[in-house]
Amino acid sequence: MTDDVYQLTAAPLSKRLARGWHCLGPAARYADGQPHKVEAFNTQLVVFRTESGALAALNDFCPHMGAALSEGRVRGDSVACPFHDWRWGQDGRCTGIPYAKRIPPRARTRSWPLKVVDRVLYVWHDPERKPPPVEITLPGIEGFETDYADWSYSLHRIATNPRELVDNLVDVAHFFYVHGQGVNRLCAFFGNRFEGHVAWQILESEPHEGNYDKMQIGVAAEQVVGRRTETAYFGPAYLKSRLLIPFEDEMTENYIILAQQPINETEFDLHMLITTRKRPDLTDEQNNLRAAQMAEMLRMGTLQDVHIWKTKTRIDNPLLCDGDGPIYQLRRWYEQFFVNIADVTPQMTQREEIITDTRYAYEVWGRQSEERIAELEAAGISVPIY
Repeated sequence: MTDDVYQLTAAPLSKRLARGWHCLGPAARYADGQPHKVEAFNTQLVVFRTESGALAALNDFCPHMGAALSEGRVRGDSVACPFHDWRWGQDGRCTGIPYAKRIPPRARTRSWPLKVVDRVLYVWHDPERKPPPVEITLPGIEGFETDYADWSYSLHRIATNPRELVDNLVDVAHFFYVHGQGVNRLCAFFGNRFEGHVAWQILESEPHEGNYDKMQIGVAAEQVVGRRTETAYFGPAYLKSRLLIPFEDEMTENYIILAQQPINETEFDLHMLITTRKRPDLTDEQNNLRAAQMAEMLRMGTLQDVHIWKTKTRIDNPLLCDGDGPIYQLRRWYEQFFVNIADVTPQMTQREEIITDTRYAYEVWGRQSEERIAELEAAGISVPIY
């Protein structure tokens, strides 16, 4: 008898980690004049700010005898090893050995390119050790310094491969079952676009015509019915999402940054940063309270995924139905960051736009929502609203 059970497959995880910009958290964390240990990319870095104000990242282990530079101290524009006081500058070159007459000509350790965007620090990782191309950018938030509340920041160590998080960009159905908690439908329109190093997701919660192309970016808040999100991965590890969300009789404009810092192939740190556009008619205290309320809601929604990631298994051949989003297309796009530049194919980067038809599912979710609300009310449980 033929075994017709679908067999799940998953190739062994490669130790190769993605080429791209990865988050190290708020830049202010590294501005205290001390060296900081950072676990990332199957190794350990030391990150510090020099006395002249420049941020630097080096391999943490001193080439002399292997001591951790993060256990040393910043001396001028160098970090000093705690073992023998060898000094290392931000370019990785040895700048001094107090007890030696000469510096060995090969005295150099690896330095890592850094950049700060909207007060957040990012490090460039490339297994080929090539510098970041100028066209690979991390777009900031226009007007961030003046128009938005300070970041609400949290850090989460997650024991899984980053691909599990990236899959969410095209996973339309989980918005109802996970984030909507089987009550809020959340997804009447769902579209994805892949092009170059950017992958987009556009989502709207309510069915309506509107006088705009739903796949366009930067739709004005006053045009939106319900909630709308414009979300993109810029490279493999930097997700920026603009969220237009009705809250207490007003439409709020929020941004959430989900940025990954791979520790190794089975573990990563998730840096979560959330901000809300301030209202000019409110005081600073009122704007901060409003932003804190939005951040709490958005953080809770994101963390709903974490339990799933912790308990699911990795699958290379997911069994899909006609109501699912373009998971295989996303994974083909994502693959470009795990091969050498010379091996990136046109199929990985070509423009592709896919709108997932949610009309049937939306009606089903409506019926399931009614059933779930009735169950909760019968049990005396308050109905969740998200």
